[in-house]
Amino acid sequence: VQLQASGGGLVQAGESLRLSCTGSGRTFSPYDMGWFRQAPGKEREFVASIAWSTSYYTDSVKGRFTISRDSAKNTVYLQMSKLKPEDTAVYYCASPTTTWQRLQDSKNNFWGQGTLVTVSS
Repeated sequence: VQLQASGGGLVQAGESLRLSCTGSGRTFSPYDMGWFRQAPGKEREFVASIAWSTSYYTDSVKGRFTISRDSAKNTVYLQMSKLKPEDTAVYYCASPTTTWQRLQDSKNNFWGQGTLVTVSS
């Protein structure tokens, strides 16, 4: 199983960016897919996930980020709007190894390689 993330870059505060992550090696529709991020000097944190049509967000991104998926393409998207400098981080897509675990609670995940998002003030 592999996850390939893309879409990171450098933007100014208030702008938008969309991340994409495409999975291969299994059918992803029964599994959560989502995103974590790790800022410099900080631990990796959960950002958002989607289970079928139900989405979950960490509080700091609610109302600004939207997660969606295209099951036919094994792809999850993270539309990030009103970006802030504190959103600067490496963003990792992930999916649990089992169908019954929610991504935000799962200890066993497949991980993508990470894509850097930098938001300047």
